[in-house]
Amino acid sequence: MTEKRIDFSRKDGVARIILANPGRRNAVDLAWCKAFAEAAMACAADDGLKCILLAAEGDFFSVGGDIDDFIANRDHLRSHVLEMASLFHLGITRLHHGAAPLVAAVNGMAAGGGFSLALTADIVLAKRSARFASAYTKSGLSPDGGLSYNLPRLVGMRRAFEIIALNPVLDAETALDWGLITRVYDDAAFADNVEQVVQTLASMPAGTMAAVKRLLAKSPDASLQQQLDAEADQVSRLAASPATLDVLQAFLSRRSKG
Repeated sequence: MTEKRIDFSRKDGVARIILANPGRRNAVDLAWCKAFAEAAMACAADDGLKCILLAAEGDFFSVGGDIDDFIANRDHLRSHVLEMASLFHLGITRLHHGAAPLVAAVNGMAAGGGFSLALTADIVLAKRSARFASAYTKSGLSPDGGLSYNLPRLVGMRRAFEIIALNPVLDAETALDWGLITRVYDDAAFADNVEQVVQTLASMPAGTMAAVKRLLAKSPDASLQQQLDAEADQVSRLAASPATLDVLQAFLSRRSKG
């Protein structure tokens, strides 16, 4: 019987991609990459999604690449890892370019590919006991999963090089201070706080968060005038949409009663 790698579900506008192999610390192997890519592509094809939650079972978010799997495929390791990385990157690309915001809930160690995966999210929530490490060079590897793209944009080039080259293990508070993650919650309150964030995003009018993602994605390469034009176009489209008009009307009704 094949070990499960990922649980995937969709309900009420929320997709949940749950790393579901805690016995192997949610390590990344070829089967994991295939399951992750399939879940990400299903999200990309669902226009009704308002939020995607990426979380994990057990005490680890993910320790990254499965070394046992690498050694088992040592006779064709280059092609094996290339296939893994290609599927991993397909999933990351679909989630990055998708309309629904991605929330990563980091419940424990996120290392290697697990670290890269967490940093692809639009919002990264962490338990106070969570830990983060690049870990690639410690194993003689270079980064994948978009780490060399996302990390410099979050912390700057020099600190990104330090994190990748020297492999410090960062606690959640340090990760927050360095701008790697969004919020830290006490372990006991973590699940409730994650769900609150998810439901807040899911309650937004249709198209709102997709617009935010598009605008922020364009901004690094846009001039001020280009970004202002994009903002004007986007806010006018949303203002005239039925979903936003309903929200505005509800706001006026509450104000008139208050």
